[in-house]
Amino acid sequence: MLLERRQLWSEGRSATDEELRLCHTEEHVARIRAIEEPQWLDRETIASATTYEAARLAAGTAVEAALRGGFALVRPPGHHALPGRAMGFCIFNNVAIAARAAQRLLDLRRLAIVDFDVHHGNGTEAIFREDDTVLYVSIHQWPFLYPGSGGPEDQLETTLNVPMPEGSGDEEYVHAFEHVVEPAVARFEPELLLVSAGFDAHVDEPLADMRVTEDGFRELARRCAGLAPSLCAVLEGGYDLRTLPGLVDAALDGFTRELESG
Repeated sequence: MLLERRQLWSEGRSATDEELRLCHTEEHVARIRAIEEPQWLDRETIASATTYEAARLAAGTAVEAALRGGFALVRPPGHHALPGRAMGFCIFNNVAIAARAAQRLLDLRRLAIVDFDVHHGNGTEAIFREDDTVLYVSIHQWPFLYPGSGGPEDQLETTLNVPMPEGSGDEEYVHAFEHVVEPAVARFEPELLLVSAGFDAHVDEPLADMRVTEDGFRELARRCAGLAPSLCAVLEGGYDLRTLPGLVDAALDGFTRELESG
């Protein structure tokens, strides 16, 4: 886990079952805990005897990032995980658990989550869909990309989906941030912003069709850092291991550059 300044880091911790139950049913937590042999939880998500501990560590590290203003570098990712089941590589919904824990432990009234992973965060949306204390904003490729949700008609008072056409790059993403994402978050006035930081909209990403560059992610991170008095980020997608470290570093630069200038 990397904290506010890139020179500072610490190991994460495992979430407690109580923290997991802030967003997930007891049945789902028990099902993952009981896995002993490799098995497919859905057509994209495999699990084994070590999955419960790995997913607990990811969720707990995300909680610490929210409490301490950090960037949780974790896997498995989380934003597809639904209250009652795993989905799309995701076991527990890390950013949602972090948001719920921060609400309780920091006594916060209004939080926002900005998700710039290339896939719609359907699990995060489902968890907060009826909760007017959390604004969820997802900017993602649509249509014809997993999981297929988050279209232009999928909007609520505190759910904002920003579907982007295939081939969108830095210019299109910055325009959407400036004209849609930033005004919505500013109106909501969150005390804490959590970023679902997925890097699979990158031009070299094998699982999507977008064209965001390293500089584009730096700019998105910089803009996120200016949207609330407190900030944390949680790693979501990004599956080209050749480019992912540089993209994370660019985002860290954007997050901290804005914090330092403020």
